[in-house]
Amino acid sequence: QVQLVESGGGLVQAGGSLRLSCAASGRTFSSYVMGWFRQAPGKEREFVAAISRSGGSTSYTDSVKGRFTISRDNAKNTVYLQMNSLKPEDTAVYYCAAGVSVAHVREGYGIDYWGKGTRLTVSS
Repeated sequence: QVQLVESGGGLVQAGGSLRLSCAASGRTFSSYVMGWFRQAPGKEREFVAAISRSGGSTSYTDSVKGRFTISRDNAKNTVYLQMNSLKPEDTAVYYCAAGVSVAHVREGYGIDYWGKGTRLTVSS
């Protein structure tokens, strides 16, 4: 069993930066592909970014490419999402996920665990 706890959300002005963290319990963190998803008010949850077990491979949705960076520290059982040049349309609840492959996580399936989310609000 893996528990995922997100942190780092908050209120930030457009153009600002913020880093989200997701801490995982258990000793199997490095065996999972990790991902970030988000759900904006009134919209479906969508894929944001994913990172392979070693951290050597990443994938992003087009709307965040060049602005967001996913990374992981397997020694700390933590995955991060560095978000720069934030836009009001980035406002959402951000969820951390643990899955089986980058391709599967990107498509939103093969996900074994979800966090409860952390809210980001970007003001214009």
